[in-house]
Amino acid sequence: MSSMVVVREYAYLTTAPVAANTLEHAHISESAFRWLVELGQQFRRNGLPLFELDSQKLLRLDNYVGVLESPCGTVIEVLPKHTTEQTSAAEARALLKRLIKASMQLSVREADFADVERFEMPIREWLITCFLNELEVLLKRGLQFDYQVREEEARFLRGQLDIAKQLRQPPGKAHVFNIRHDLFLPDRPENRLIKSALVAVCSATQDNDNWRLAHEMLSQLLQLPESSDPRADFKSWSTDRLLTHYRPIKPWCEFILNQHIPLSVSGGWRGISMLFPMEKLFENYVAEQLRRAIGNKGTVRTQLATEYLCEHKGKGVFKLRPDIEVVIGDKRWIMDTKWKLLDVDNGGQTYGLSEKDFYQMLAYGNKYLQSQGSLVLLYPAWDKFPSTRRVAPFYFDEKLVLTVSSFCLRSDTPPTGYIVTN
Repeated sequence: MSSMVVVREYAYLTTAPVAANTLEHAHISESAFRWLVELGQQFRRNGLPLFELDSQKLLRLDNYVGVLESPCGTVIEVLPKHTTEQTSAAEARALLKRLIKASMQLSVREADFADVERFEMPIREWLITCFLNELEVLLKRGLQFDYQVREEEARFLRGQLDIAKQLRQPPGKAHVFNIRHDLFLPDRPENRLIKSALVAVCSATQDNDNWRLAHEMLSQLLQLPESSDPRADFKSWSTDRLLTHYRPIKPWCEFILNQHIPLSVSGGWRGISMLFPMEKLFENYVAEQLRRAIGNKGTVRTQLATEYLCEHKGKGVFKLRPDIEVVIGDKRWIMDTKWKLLDVDNGGQTYGLSEKDFYQMLAYGNKYLQSQGSLVLLYPAWDKFPSTRRVAPFYFDEKLVLTVSSFCLRSDTPPTGYIVTN
């Protein structure tokens, strides 16, 4: 029987006894702790700090959010820390779902959820529910079949006779035909991945409704093989117009089959897990909301990489990668997002802002804006830096101005114009 542990970013996990699990401090089993330590070592070898090991019984998580399922059945759900105050898991979970949906540009069919409790289900059950909803729609439309060539020996003619092989047939097998023919089968990469994801869901879900629906649909796919190489099959996923109705289910298959955790972790144990760096989720969410707000009036691009800090021997050195560029008409803004709770009232004259970030923004302004235009630093809005709060602009000179703003995460309402009009 699996156990669930729910915490936030930067929480402590320990094998020592605790009075009660909270979002900041929780107890996990010895086996889950050892697995996390091994997992963290793999992350660190790839330059990704999953946590800091404080002692043999205590570790502190970093800023990755999502779900980890250990081989012993412990499911660790890591939620965003969007406020320093104690908050409910339901509120943090709702925020994470909203960030994932927006940043991954997912279409979620939640209209059929009958009660509020379905919205508050754990992240793992939520993504299972979304996957099953999309699969139900797909099965109603029908799986895509494809012709596949089969070569075999038979006692009757079917399709084409392989003349070259038939001429080499020994006398004792002269009555057997070497034939080549086509079969119209659903055995294609997309369907194999769906079957693999569905099998994983059947064994993982703890929700009665999900379990029932998953096994009903599995009975419809019994003749379909599972994917033997998910990574290769994902690369072969067709974007043909005949498979347009397959597009909504692909990201959910990726979640279920561990395509959203680092490569070094995806082998071996294959429980349902997904991890996201929180700063990347925030950046993608902001960019998507800006696209919704601007519409056809302008363009929003992310992760520009066209300029360098300097040149050496005729080649650019130290590529500059601002998070977001917004262009409306002849106006242009360069933005960077920071997943940090900024306390503008108690941060002194510089509001707790980083000098390093300012040097970085100055470099962006010089190279991307030619020292003339608007720069924006965006932080998550919270009680001590609400989206209505204004911080006086910072002037690098008369023509290059940096604005510090906060971005509201409490709703999917696109941001108002102040973000791109300051």
